[in-house]
Parts: sequence; structure tokens; C-alpha cells
Amino acid sequence: MPIAVDIDVMLAKRKMSVGELADRVGITPANLAVLKNGRAKAVRFATLAALCEVLECQPGDLLRWETETEAETGAGAGAAGG
Repeated sequence: MPIAVDIDVMLAKRKMSVGELADRVGITPANLAVLKNGRAKAVRFATLAALCEVLECQPGDLLRWETETEAETGAGAGAAGG
């Protein structure tokens, strides 16, 4: 999918665990993992807003568009650790 999710990058910058983020956002760790690993087909704006509030970031810090070639090869900005 051409939309890459960089939640793991923000988690590392904020020194926060997936479990802590899920608790603070109000979603299950399993649903956060689906989103974090790029398997989600959609995300509610309310969830995105909560993620941004907790991580103190902008939506563009969590989501980015990449070409199909980058998606296939994993050559996006987040793939190398940012």
C-alpha cells in the first residue's frame, strides 16, 4: 500500500511503548499493532487526532505517501530508521 505508517518512529522518539500508547489513546494494543504494521485499511480521524495528541506530533509525522516501488522494496524514509 502506498501509505506508510511511522508510528514506531514516533514511539522511539518519545521513548514510549506500544502498550502505553494504546492505553493513552484508548485503543487495544492489537488494533494499534494492526495500524503500526501497515495492515489497517482505514483509520478514524478521532483515532489519528488522539495519536497526534499523545505523541505531540502532526498527522504527517505518522503517515506518509510512498510510490509503489518504494512500498515494494521497503525503501521509504521510515524503512531505514528515518
